[in-house]
Amino acid sequence: VQLQASGGGLVQVGGSLRLSCAGSGSMFSIYTMGWYRQAPGKQRELVAQITSGGTTTYADSVKGRFTISRDNAKNTVYLQMNSLEPEDTGDYFCYASYQYVYWGQGTQVTVSS
Repeated sequence: VQLQASGGGLVQVGGSLRLSCAGSGSMFSIYTMGWYRQAPGKQRELVAQITSGGTTTYADSVKGRFTISRDNAKNTVYLQMNSLEPEDTGDYFCYASYQYVYWGQGTQVTVSS
């Protein structure tokens, strides 16, 4: 499985971004998909994930602001990020998990105050 993340950028506080992670290969729908982020000087943290059945999990810090979704027909998972805060700044990495974990490259998000 190869994953290609996109959609990062520079946004002002309160703004929105939508990250996309497109996967190659077959049987995309069986994977749990998600996003981690790593802020400068901090450990990587789980932001959100969505299972093959559509169950979602979010970090407490993003609940109510971020929404993860998937389109299995397009082999793509999305992370809609609203009401962005400076603390959301970091590199965002998508992953796919099923027996093994596959990682995409990071996409940088910068929220300026």
